[in-house]
Amino acid sequence: MMALGRNVVLLGVGVAGVSFLSNKTNRGKVKDMWSNAKAKTVGFWNRTVSELDPVIEKAGHPDPYDHDDNKMVDEGAMYGVHYYNNAKHG
Repeated sequence: MMALGRNVVLLGVGVAGVSFLSNKTNRGKVKDMWSNAKAKTVGFWNRTVSELDPVIEKAGHPDPYDHDDNKMVDEGAMYGVHYYNNAKHG
């Protein structure tokens, strides 16, 4: 019985889609949306390495005056020391 209800819903969605796409302006809107989504996706996947360079540059050479970043690195460096001390001394 549940399969019949699902089939009716799918049939309704299909009919609504066909009736929506029967109008030429609606087809144009859907086509434009599809083209824009495709262009954004292709642009995302085809990023060049030069766009990623600032992230890599910052990771390789941290700014000594960026105190928040240095504090985060300092806390991360202390994690191993705290772990060792807790394991050794309980």
